[in-house]
Amino acid sequence: MSIVSLENITKSYGDKLLFDDISFSISEKQRIGLIGVNGTGKSTLLKIIADIESAENGKVIHANKFHIEYLPQHPIFDKELTVLDQIYYGNSPLLKAMREYEQTVNALAAAPNDVEKQKRLNDLQQQMDILNAWEAISVAKTVLTRLGITNFDQPVKELSGGQRKRVAIAKALIQPADLLILDEPTNHLDNETIEWLEGFLAQYKGAILVVTHDRYFLNRVTNRILEIDQGKLYSYDGNYETFLEGKAEREELEIASDRKRDNLLRRELAWLKRGAKARSTKQKARIERVEKLKSQKQFKSNEKLDIAIGANRLGKKVLELKDVNKGFAGAKLINDLNYLVEQGDRLGIIGPNGTGKTTLLDILAGRVKPDTGTVEMGQTVKIGYYTQDYQDMDEDLRVIEYIRETAEIVRTSDGQFITAEQMLERFLFPRSTQWTYIGRLSGGERRRLYLLQTLMEEPNVLFLDEPTNDLDIQTLSILEDYLEQFPGVVITVSHDRYFLDRVVDHLIAFEGHGVIHLFGGNYTEYLEIKKQEKNSKSDIKETEHRVKSKNDTRKKDPPKKLSFKDQHEWDEIEGRIAALEDCNAKLLREIDQAASDFNRVQELYLEQQQVEKDLDQAIERWTELSLLVEEIEQNKQNAR
Repeated sequence: MSIVSLENITKSYGDKLLFDDISFSISEKQRIGLIGVNGTGKSTLLKIIADIESAENGKVIHANKFHIEYLPQHPIFDKELTVLDQIYYGNSPLLKAMREYEQTVNALAAAPNDVEKQKRLNDLQQQMDILNAWEAISVAKTVLTRLGITNFDQPVKELSGGQRKRVAIAKALIQPADLLILDEPTNHLDNETIEWLEGFLAQYKGAILVVTHDRYFLNRVTNRILEIDQGKLYSYDGNYETFLEGKAEREELEIASDRKRDNLLRRELAWLKRGAKARSTKQKARIERVEKLKSQKQFKSNEKLDIAIGANRLGKKVLELKDVNKGFAGAKLINDLNYLVEQGDRLGIIGPNGTGKTTLLDILAGRVKPDTGTVEMGQTVKIGYYTQDYQDMDEDLRVIEYIRETAEIVRTSDGQFITAEQMLERFLFPRSTQWTYIGRLSGGERRRLYLLQTLMEEPNVLFLDEPTNDLDIQTLSILEDYLEQFPGVVITVSHDRYFLDRVVDHLIAFEGHGVIHLFGGNYTEYLEIKKQEKNSKSDIKETEHRVKSKNDTRKKDPPKKLSFKDQHEWDEIEGRIAALEDCNAKLLREIDQAASDFNRVQELYLEQQQVEKDLDQAIERWTELSLLVEEIEQNKQNAR
């Protein structure tokens, strides 16, 4: 059943037409991925659906009580609020109740004898019961913890950009919605967290509409793809893999249609040139038909970007790290790292946020000095550094002026020379937009322009710091193709699993606290090895336990009777197990009855977990003693 419909939506940005007369609907529990080249209006379309922006023509239709949760690409926060205040910020009855409940609990903790506050807390507990808000509070704190946010009382202004994005994700996930809209949710998330998010969304009860550059994420989460291409909207049933097959078929049909159009146009022109004698009305109709054929838009693929820019010659010596150490604020990031970068290397730097990945790039680039150790750089090395921070672009410059500041003409890998205008066209900036001010570009278009500027420096060592953030899938695919042909060295920091699999063949893996591992292979191979190591360690630990138990048994003479201590424990252990089982059942009932009192539930839950642990230990001990008793009895029988 359809939960929201868009009918004949048209939207422009200045003189640029984003989409023209598009229509589609979203059904219950659909998982939709929205893709398209940066600047085609993906984020704008999300905002129209979320009723944040309006379309020039058309309408959005949904039920009166229809609820949307929207995660913007760049969330805006009240920096004076704490993490929990921000999570519960909003005007819905659920969020108001959760926010006021938490505030009252904190106030009552400071003044436990305040009768008015206690009465208010009781009223709020009843309201929380009515709204089924207890689960939302539990989900909120669980989601925050899984996203790496553990200090719920920390002011938002103290959080990094990545941490703020995680808080915004948690806020979007905690409140049930008919439609969850996510704009680039995987930016600033490490791979482990992205995998957790994939699992969480698989259980999400509402429909999902997501914009992301993460192709593995798209493939695993979605069951429908919408593509914006040259102002039109195309729909494909299935995940990203199915979309690729469907788009290839569509483009083949469009190319065939173009050929038919060209053939018809040639025939019409030939007829006119012959000056065939015909009635004037028929001649006029022919001329109009030719003009119409000429004006028809010819198919043009957005993915045929040729960016085979040349690179300066690179000598044998590139970069070498010797005994490099680096720390910040007492935290060790890099510990005695030795690494030799050689010609043709494709190196990926991976690890959780804050472990030192960008710091290592900066050390290699000479932007940051190590605390100890040295970095040796070859004389022919010319570094092109694509950083996460591109905000210093002069918004008053026009697109063509920005590129010309780097180079008027560049040399391609096959020895040809092309102009800045031609390079911009290859990067999806047609002549008509090259005189647009940078300030009018979308975030993704700026990133694409910044990428072009970096490549036009003709580096032979290319540093890429999170290149997949804010770049569309089409541009990423072309960048990946370019890097395959790039004659120099590529070193990239990335969380994008697909990009890492395509681009790199060696990894430097940061694990935190200065621990760094080197690995020969791509990211999927690295994950597989890590899983095998984890399983192997588990198997080794289990084997060691069994061998130890076996050896311990062999060393001892067959027992003739239980020790006084063991006998006393054996006499009482069954009663102890029964008491623990009764206590566990009682605590579970109390947890169920106290569902409206979140703090009490937490206390009971911790107590119940400890009782359950004690019960498991008691049962394990009973098993050990029972085997010992059986062995003693068997020895007695053998001795008779």
